[in-house]
Amino acid sequence: MNVFTDAIAWLFSPDRWEGPYSLPILFGQHMYYTLISVLIAAIIAVPIGWLIGHTGRGREIAVAVSGAARAIPSFGLLVLLVLLLGVLRIPEAAIITFVLLAIPSLLAGAYTGLEAIDRRVLDSARAMGMTEWQVFWKVEVRLGLPLLVGGIRAALLQVIATVTIAAYVNLGGLGWPIIQGIPLRKFDQVLGGAILVAILALAVDLIFALLQHAAVPAGVRAPTTTRRSRTAAASPAPATA
Repeated sequence: MNVFTDAIAWLFSPDRWEGPYSLPILFGQHMYYTLISVLIAAIIAVPIGWLIGHTGRGREIAVAVSGAARAIPSFGLLVLLVLLLGVLRIPEAAIITFVLLAIPSLLAGAYTGLEAIDRRVLDSARAMGMTEWQVFWKVEVRLGLPLLVGGIRAALLQVIATVTIAAYVNLGGLGWPIIQGIPLRKFDQVLGGAILVAILALAVDLIFALLQHAAVPAGVRAPTTTRRSRTAAASPAPATA
């Protein structure tokens, strides 16, 4: 309990809000690497996933690539790329690592979103005279959006957790207090950094859970049961003569 209290005191110490390693700067670095990596991964993975989901071709390759990418040890890949690209290109090596880790979730979210659509819905759209592009853009993409948002949500959480280890190669981020505090046995600093990473992950998860719910088209949402209807359903039917 004392360590937790010390961690809270460390977080709100005036020293944490000034200087090159202040918490706002570390938070900005963490968010920069997260957002730029997920954006690049989305540019690569989403069109490929949509193509696979629309045509139904290449799914086995996508599953194999996603499975292989998920099995990559993130820290080992980061160190390997830093060694290959050199110490002057550490940010590029880190971003490549984060992009590779974000692609599987985005790819799966894109193509499973289209695959999950009932084929009869697509046939109905074509029967109404829609072109293939209209079927894809107005029907498939719209109905597949909730699963795509779920893929973005998973990719963001994956990258937020992985950016924490970027401090090992001197890239800053919210992992810096953790990495620096462990050898110095500053457990209040270590716990304070961990709390910040956890709060960031929970906030992002909550925001994208709401976005994923909002992305479900109104016409395909499960009907909401009101309190009055629940009461009426639970009440026994009146006896008739």
